[in-house]
Amino acid sequence: MIRKTREWFNIHLTKNTSAVLLLVIVILNVAFIVASALLISSFRLQGTEQMSFPKAAFCTLTMIMDAGCIQFVIEDIGQAHVATAIACLLIILIGMIIFTGALIGYITNAFSRFIDNINAGRRRLYLSDHIVILNWNTRASEIINDCLYEQDKKHKFVVLVDSKKDEIQKEIRERIADTLSRERKIIRDKAKKFGSVRGMLYRLHNRFRMNVVVIVREGDVFSTMQLKDISLQRAKSVIILGNDLNTSICKFETRERLQEQEKGNVLTVKTLMQVADITSGPESVDKQTIIVEITDEWTQDLVDKIIKVKEKKNKCHIVPIHINRSLGQILSQFSIMPELNSVYSELFSNKNAAFYCKETKCTDEAAFIREHLRTHVRSIPLTIMEIDDRRYAYYVANDEQEILRTDDPCGDSVDCAMNPDFDNGTKTIIILGHNSRTKEILQGFSSFFGEWAGNGTKLNITMIDEQGFLERMNYYREYPFVETFGADIYDKERIGEKIRGIVDETPSDTSILILSDDNVIQDEVDANALTNLIYQQDIIREKVKTIDGFDPTNMDVIVEIVDPKHYDVVSNYSQNNVVISNRYVSKMITQVSEKEPLYMLFRDILTYDTARVGQEQLQSKEIYLKEACSFFTRIPGTCTAAQLIREVYRQSTDPEIFRKQINPTLVLGYVRLIPNPENEKRLREEMTLFTGNQNEISVTLQPHDKLIVYSLH
Repeated sequence: MIRKTREWFNIHLTKNTSAVLLLVIVILNVAFIVASALLISSFRLQGTEQMSFPKAAFCTLTMIMDAGCIQFVIEDIGQAHVATAIACLLIILIGMIIFTGALIGYITNAFSRFIDNINAGRRRLYLSDHIVILNWNTRASEIINDCLYEQDKKHKFVVLVDSKKDEIQKEIRERIADTLSRERKIIRDKAKKFGSVRGMLYRLHNRFRMNVVVIVREGDVFSTMQLKDISLQRAKSVIILGNDLNTSICKFETRERLQEQEKGNVLTVKTLMQVADITSGPESVDKQTIIVEITDEWTQDLVDKIIKVKEKKNKCHIVPIHINRSLGQILSQFSIMPELNSVYSELFSNKNAAFYCKETKCTDEAAFIREHLRTHVRSIPLTIMEIDDRRYAYYVANDEQEILRTDDPCGDSVDCAMNPDFDNGTKTIIILGHNSRTKEILQGFSSFFGEWAGNGTKLNITMIDEQGFLERMNYYREYPFVETFGADIYDKERIGEKIRGIVDETPSDTSILILSDDNVIQDEVDANALTNLIYQQDIIREKVKTIDGFDPTNMDVIVEIVDPKHYDVVSNYSQNNVVISNRYVSKMITQVSEKEPLYMLFRDILTYDTARVGQEQLQSKEIYLKEACSFFTRIPGTCTAAQLIREVYRQSTDPEIFRKQINPTLVLGYVRLIPNPENEKRLREEMTLFTGNQNEISVTLQPHDKLIVYSLH
């Protein structure tokens, strides 16, 4: 019996330490109070001859709580028997230890444990309509940051990571604080132009608020219990991120992780299986969106299989975003049309103009666009797409309310003539360095060339990279438009000589794409990109000094950086395009998490038409930059944005003008080079998007302005 009792006690002490401890404290105190009451009432000590047991128990308890209550037992301590006084004092002393002290200690420990559990993320969260982020990488903070620009909504994020909680919280705080400070300064500067009273009212009306709540928890992303503890089944969206490779300071560790990831990402697949199992269950809310990052074809294939098994209509919808493919397409488009950097930076985010969608019953895209242009001048219709038996209409606008707002139609048409035989001419691009998506970048160039080759467009690309890497890539022989040149990063003279030769032989603009290797250790991130930037900037300065009339804007430099901390360094050194490529994917993920049908539009915009489904060529639409003097055979005079949009669309759908194939075209805005007050020898880009009331936007196009158009080609 004793052995079994001891065994039972040890088991419960191990499994439920707090409960057993509380039980022991209660038993000891009850036993002590009973014993003390018996002592006071039964032993008939002086002063307690007429005291009953219940009254003795009450007196015992009051003496323990307050020593002054000894007067209920001993009316006159000077006349009391010594044994009575000693007994009462012992009761007070022992009671304070085993009752007051033990109870206070237990409660204090319980509060400490409660606080520790909250800090450690072991308490269940009761949330709904929030966004869950599983894992963390360099793209994650931008996903949260971009939601700051939706000032009319309150966003809730729960981040679950396996480690580095404090570092992640610090990164989020710094990123959000930087955005709040910058946007509030912009508002203050604008308010100063209105005077004191109007300025104060402007600041109150347009104040930039903190509208994001972020909870970071440390735990196991594969644990069903911990996923349910963050209310995964009631989340609006779930974002599954991949891990970064460049978080290590050991080259061997980075190389091993790279080799493992090239085979496939097992952890991503495992996480998705766990999440899909919960979100497809009956206790989960309907219409949840699961966004999963993918970097390789093996993982893509498994994710597609999971979608077939787990995805349920009106329950959970899984959206796989191929990171390398998307970034490769973005960087290839930036190299061909560098101004797209500023265009995508706005349209892919919640700041100012953006893409929007809403469900529609309309099936005729041409009729939808014509009708919308007839009655709306505050938004631009783009297209109609069908997703899961539902049709969605897509627009560009400042906010969703402007899509619904109707206005008076625009005035008379504008006199202009489109060029149906437009071509992009010759595109010369120099690529310095490499990264994990180099092949996807070249595939983007190949798709562009395949679409435009028939229109007379030529593409010349020179890859300048380490000889060893070029050999591993077989010198990119599958791309006939690519020339390779092997040179070590420290070989400044050979690299400079090659770039000078290409620039001197190229009559048209030259784009230089500087890639940052994302598969290096943490201390070497962006090092090669910064070195190559210094090389090309020296070449530009040299040509400005030695060649009269040399226009540095003829050399468009696109610098890709991985670590956002280096953005200011690169921006201060180069006046050209600086691309934090990861941020574009982050912005896409943010948009898709809020409006899932937008993913189809993003995929369409980034994909050129050479992709085929069976024997049918896809007719995707993209955003292009087209010079006004080539886009028109007769440039329009001064007109409104509303007139320009409608006249271009009318002509682009006229079979008498576009005899080979109509090319429905919508003008979204234009980019113009204007003097740079900070540097007289350089011009800067000024982008204008036709959002707001198009009747109030006056447009006077110049020959070298570049129109931002949404069209088939």
